[in-house]
Amino acid sequence: VQLQASGGGLVQAGGSLRLSCAGAGRPLNNYVMGWFRQAPGKEREFVANSSPSGGRTRYADSVKGRFIISRDHAKNTVDLQMNRLKPEETAVYYCAAAEPSRYPEYDYWGQGTLVTVSS
Repeated sequence: VQLQASGGGLVQAGGSLRLSCAGAGRPLNNYVMGWFRQAPGKEREFVANSSPSGGRTRYADSVKGRFIISRDHAKNTVDLQMNRLKPEETAVYYCAAAEPSRYPEYDYWGQGTLVTVSS
């Protein structure tokens, strides 16, 4: 499966942004789908993921209550709605796909989309 992340940009602190991850080659409902981020000078960290059906989701403690991961099976996309953004959340955001049998190993990664949160 090929993944293409989009939707990044510049937003003020407290604002919202919606990222989208489009899949090509295979339906994304075959995979656990995750969002990760990597801030400058820091290691990549987990943000959120969704079970193949979308029925179960998991979030990093730092984003609970502010971010929402969702799927559109018809469009073959997985979105990340980000609300009340903070400057420290400036990072490149990546979507990734994991075969359920190999989870939590993510084998497929998108190219990343840059989110910049200004203070």
